[in-house]
Amino acid sequence: MSYPRPLTPEEKLADAKQLLGLPRIVVICGSTRFMTEMTEADVRETEAGRIVVKPGCDMKSPHELWSDPAEAAALKGRLDDLHRAKIRLADEVLVVGDYVGDSTRAEIAYARSLGKPVRFTHPEVDPDA
Repeated sequence: MSYPRPLTPEEKLADAKQLLGLPRIVVICGSTRFMTEMTEADVRETEAGRIVVKPGCDMKSPHELWSDPAEAAALKGRLDDLHRAKIRLADEVLVVGDYVGDSTRAEIAYARSLGKPVRFTHPEVDPDA
């Protein structure tokens, strides 16, 4: 007699999203220099019926939360961890912008390692193309 293997956390999440009847979840990735384009992508993805998550902080713009360099470095690490959690939650990734830096390249690699589909507003910047 064979017993079914326990579900992985990812499979449990997928089952829960299906049982809840949730729309697809898209996470927007890219350099925060493209925050305006990310907002436009958010509008378009939302209009298409998808749940959208994206970076919530633009550390390239001045703000009291990251005015101290030591605090900014610690915050950057926490935000990177938070964004990886958003990637795990999402069903797919949308990379915005015509430039892919080291952080975005790492996010793309992470998403693909999880088997997440990755779309690009500018497909020519796909590091694996």
